[in-house]
Amino acid sequence: MADPYSILGVARNASEKDVKSAYRKLAKELHPDRNADNPKAAERFSEVTRAYDLLSDKDKRARFDRGEIDIDGNATMGFGYGGGAGPGGGFGGGAQRGFRADGFEGFGGEGIDLGDIFDGLFGGRGGMGGGPGGARGRAAPKGPSIQYKLGVSLPDAVTLSTQRITLADGKTIDLKLPKGVEDGTQMRLSGKGEPGPGGNGDALVTIELQPHPFFRREADHLRIELPVTLDEAVHGAKVKVPTADGVVMLTVAPGSSSGKTLRLKGKGFTRKDGSRGDQLVTLEVQLPEGDADLARRLEGWRDPRNLRARLGV
Repeated sequence: MADPYSILGVARNASEKDVKSAYRKLAKELHPDRNADNPKAAERFSEVTRAYDLLSDKDKRARFDRGEIDIDGNATMGFGYGGGAGPGGGFGGGAQRGFRADGFEGFGGEGIDLGDIFDGLFGGRGGMGGGPGGARGRAAPKGPSIQYKLGVSLPDAVTLSTQRITLADGKTIDLKLPKGVEDGTQMRLSGKGEPGPGGNGDALVTIELQPHPFFRREADHLRIELPVTLDEAVHGAKVKVPTADGVVMLTVAPGSSSGKTLRLKGKGFTRKDGSRGDQLVTLEVQLPEGDADLARRLEGWRDPRNLRARLGV
């Protein structure tokens, strides 16, 4: 009697994970659509699939270990499990089986979902080859998708600047960032994945917004803390402010305090509807350290306001 453990090359006490791993490796090597000129590969592929069908089902695996059924799920020694092969039977003449929308259908009509196996190997569920369109006219699966991560600076995300990425095949392409881009946004590049019987899979590019030395994101706005001198805060001034679009001039009103926030309209992130958020500029009044002249100028002057009254002190 054929031994599914030997076919997959695993020990009899192999875990479910080990069984799946062994099958994935063999199925990738032996899939008929990748071995069109090697009929032995197709025969071996059917064999390892039969073995996996049995060992991936805990009940069938236990019954096989007890000697109640063979690798095809047929009863041995009169146990009567599974039924014999009839017209249209499965691999190797075992119990009748067929494909369905959510993957394989197991022996005797019991569902065994191999979709996750073939999702990983060939980019789609079901179809095991057997000619154009796969079983029962289903389209041949595309190749697996390839995952990429693309680090993008905050200024580039604000301006939707074109990004260059190098694919697994060594080719470089330019990507235009989409409106509404944010950390975790995923872009799909059709046909840039791995090859498969139904064509290439896709490339999936996940955007990762990178920390910036002085910009940070707040919803659709871009925030920056802007240092200003005491005289600029007291007397007012026009000061330069960096934005994602370039440097602009900002008017600081006389008597501005630290913490005051000014707004630059339309200098924030682009929303999905094409409108833009704002850039929020928070002033930070910075006093010079150890300035004797400033100390002399302020000598004898006191601010009469109780700035901490609202704090109850």
